[in-house]
Amino acid sequence: MSDSVLANRPNILIVDDVSANLVLLSEMIKELGYMPRPVISVKAAQNAIEKKLPDLILLDITMPDISGFEYCAMLKSNVKTREIPIIFISALDSVDDKVKGFQLGAVDYIAKPFEKAELEVRLATHLKMSQMQHEMESYNRRLHKMVSDQIHLVAEEQKNLLQAISMLVAAKEDAYGDHLDTVSKNSRLLAISLQLSPKFDKIITTAFIDVIELASRLHDIGYLNVDDSIQAKTSELSEEEWEEIHKHPSGGAEILEQIYETCAHNDFMKMAVEIAKYHHENWDGSGYPYGLKGEEIPLSARIVKIIDCFDVLNRKRSYREAFSFEESLEIMQKDTGVQFDPSIMEIFNKVQKQLKCENR
Repeated sequence: MSDSVLANRPNILIVDDVSANLVLLSEMIKELGYMPRPVISVKAAQNAIEKKLPDLILLDITMPDISGFEYCAMLKSNVKTREIPIIFISALDSVDDKVKGFQLGAVDYIAKPFEKAELEVRLATHLKMSQMQHEMESYNRRLHKMVSDQIHLVAEEQKNLLQAISMLVAAKEDAYGDHLDTVSKNSRLLAISLQLSPKFDKIITTAFIDVIELASRLHDIGYLNVDDSIQAKTSELSEEEWEEIHKHPSGGAEILEQIYETCAHNDFMKMAVEIAKYHHENWDGSGYPYGLKGEEIPLSARIVKIIDCFDVLNRKRSYREAFSFEESLEIMQKDTGVQFDPSIMEIFNKVQKQLKCENR
């Protein structure tokens, strides 16, 4: 078989300090249809590997300077070479030698003197296994990319769905201006600021920040189930009307949970449910509708509660005029530890001048 044909076949690196062994193995490997690459030292082997990665390595154990065991350990510790199959070739054929070779990562062991038939079977077996492993890894990479692309597509579609739903809520809240946009932007800014705090830096990731920016827009989606006349009422609400108002967190969560159950789950929808459901819970347990207390309340809902209340205070409502920026801050401070998480309020106080505000 010509060298040009062999060049396209699997190449076998042979590392042995005995020239006679190199010649014998090279002839056998060539006759078997593979490309032999004989080298007489570890240094020469390294140079050969730098030029071209072998498909398999036949490695002698007893060599000067660096033993085959030591060189095998070096190859297996290198990301570039650790997947190359290594077969030890040696006159040392004790059980201990073989066990040590396998422990270091070798795939097989051929004792001297060499038999062509044995060499043929072992080379074919391990080259085929190596090829199958590479094919499986390539398949897994393609599969991972396909799944990742599909997950991204689904997430984008659901993100667009949430955007569309938030526009419906915004249309109903039109009397209050750009409240949802403000809550969205300010929730993101506060989350970014919390990420710099040692208490929250492990919890608030970049993904959390991106998700809360969108999910916070749906905090009042439950108002879609509340009669407009109650929301627009200028006089004091009756007990029955207050009951309707107090239903909007659980009602909003129910709307979103139905969507969440009928589509692939993602972080946007999960957090949107949390915020809608719990953004009227109070830090001291006096909120509604579930009376959760402290860190029982999801972090996303604690953040949005502060941002939502701050913006509502700064806006004119059907039943009152807007509070000034300073008055709003004063009210917020009094409710720290009552309605609001004190740790989040500490960061809120540091960044409040950077927040978007309707009445400043």
